[in-house]
Amino acid sequence: MGAADVVPGVSGGTLAFILGVYERLLSALASVNIAAIKLLLSGQIKLAWRHIDGTFLLCLFGGILVSIFSLTNIITYMLQHQPVPLWAFFNGLILASLPILIRNVTWNWQRGLWFVVGTIIATCITLLTPMQSDPTPWMFFGAGFIAICAMILPGISGSFLLLIMGMYIPITTAVSNLNISLLLLFALGCFSGLMAFSRLLKWALQRAQNAMLAFLSGIVLGALYRIWPWQINDQLVSPASYAEAFGSAQLLLAAVAFALGIGALLLLRLLEKKP
Repeated sequence: MGAADVVPGVSGGTLAFILGVYERLLSALASVNIAAIKLLLSGQIKLAWRHIDGTFLLCLFGGILVSIFSLTNIITYMLQHQPVPLWAFFNGLILASLPILIRNVTWNWQRGLWFVVGTIIATCITLLTPMQSDPTPWMFFGAGFIAICAMILPGISGSFLLLIMGMYIPITTAVSNLNISLLLLFALGCFSGLMAFSRLLKWALQRAQNAMLAFLSGIVLGALYRIWPWQINDQLVSPASYAEAFGSAQLLLAAVAFALGIGALLLLRLLEKKP
């Protein structure tokens, strides 16, 4: 999830969704509530830990943080110098997941409509134009609050929203430079957004699970527009046009990366099924 969250156009929530831990994640986040605080203050630390599914959250967010700090520079380099195989890899990962997502929905015309609505919304968001900004410190809090909502929503990339807000470069720079004060403000915004938005998503899944799953699957499909491998100045082009501009469309490299993306998903699904 951390690796996906670093890439503008790919959602960490998508990875949670396709790997089957999404609902558990929402439940664990929503359980960080007054009841958990009361247990903690009364000295019942083990009960509080179990109440919030602490081991799961620790492993998940530990993995996300390790991935972000270890892969930010690599992924930034790939985005600048080798974007085609990077986008192709995530295309393979997400396209391979769509049959799994669709299979989990009991379909009717209403859920099909929600699927279409989700696809349209995600596509429209990906068409927004990134802007530039000179952020104040408190903009890091606001960026964290907004972006984290997208990070746990499959298909909507938190990094892409940061790009739209003009906050992607300032935040990745803060990560690279270990600017602790700005990162703490960003983390506080993320925590606040997580607590609010996870409860809303959990409520929606409890009230209308199949419709919500259809909507989320549509969002995943619509978001694929943003990560088409061949892009020039954020405009989608054909491999031939890309080759004219850069000398090569890197078709073989893209095909290998696409296959690796499919293989990565199948491997993760296989590991998930192991006891």
